Amino acid sequence: MPVIAIETLSSYAQKLFLAAGVSEADAACMANSLVEANLRGHDSHGVMRVASYIEQIEQGRIFPTSQLDIINESASSIVADGNWGLGLVLAHRLVDKMIAKAASSAVVIGTLRRSSHIGRLGEYAEKFAAQGLISMALANTHGAAQRVAPVGGKRPRLGTNPICIGVPGGSQGPFVFDIGTSATAEGKVRLKKIAGEPVPPGWILDPEGNPSTNPNDLYGNPPGTILPLGGDQAYKGFGLAFMIEMLCGGMSGGQCAYPNPPAPIGNCGWFMAISPEFFAGTDHLLQEVQQLEQYIRSVPKIDESKEIYLPGDPERSTLNNRRAKGIPLDEGNWNALFALGNRLGVAAPALAS
Repeated sequence: MPVIAIETLSSYAQKLFLAAGVSEADAACMANSLVEANLRGHDSHGVMRVASYIEQIEQGRIFPTSQLDIINESASSIVADGNWGLGLVLAHRLVDKMIAKAASSAVVIGTLRRSSHIGRLGEYAEKFAAQGLISMALANTHGAAQRVAPVGGKRPRLGTNPICIGVPGGSQGPFVFDIGTSATAEGKVRLKKIAGEPVPPGWILDPEGNPSTNPNDLYGNPPGTILPLGGDQAYKGFGLAFMIEMLCGGMSGGQCAYPNPPAPIGNCGWFMAISPEFFAGTDHLLQEVQQLEQYIRSVPKIDESKEIYLPGDPERSTLNNRRAKGIPLDEGNWNALFALGNRLGVAAPALAS
């Protein structure tokens, strides 16, 4: 399995975006966001997405020069249209505007429509937390990219509709709870498909509603489905996805899921930033967060050799490991990047073994 140094992979991804017509600043933002996802173990939201983003640019479905248009704005709210631009860039611009408003507003809500894929929601929670803000972020798939069926159904109706909540103040960094409302992210199935590997049991159903470990079953005609989060109580995961669908599509001016959608392109986003200073005060929040963390981590363990993990801990553990050793990519996904570089005339970097 190839292992690539962080700077090498980031530089290569940036050059690929530059070759596709993305500006230098935006190419750097895109590359950094994707590599940061890899560093935290979210390979489904990492550089494996470079090829699909560039393909959509070449097809005229993503417009890399599109800017964030503010459709409506108040002291504590922003309604934004991304004009099908680069989602990672657009979402950061919206979050920056929300952070500025949070200096004088207890709660700030921002929505984003007509944006290409906005990536790992935890990235924005970390950005809010760095400014001392609590946050929540939701996303749907702008009515397309339907992958999840309701319990008892065998055709997809919703996307994997993630939710992320971030709270500053942990001893090791902010607590960031970033999950899809399905058994797995679609990108993780695609990662396995590109790698030529099976998916674990419990992730997907084939087009007839039978359990499957073949990732190709998700992308057939008719398609299979990703199971909702919750196992035997999967109605909970689907119910959460359903509510997120309405908030994102209905509040942003974008779209909720509808029949016969076009090929997937991006997201509607719903973001909230909360200033603890306006409520019980930042000092009180941090005091309570710290005592809660200490109390939870002190729990008697069933197995003393195991760690107690809180939201954000797995990502920090992977981050520390990959910062030291580099980022591993399976042969299938590396070969896909290598082939893209060849096509765009971008020389591939040398790899460690």
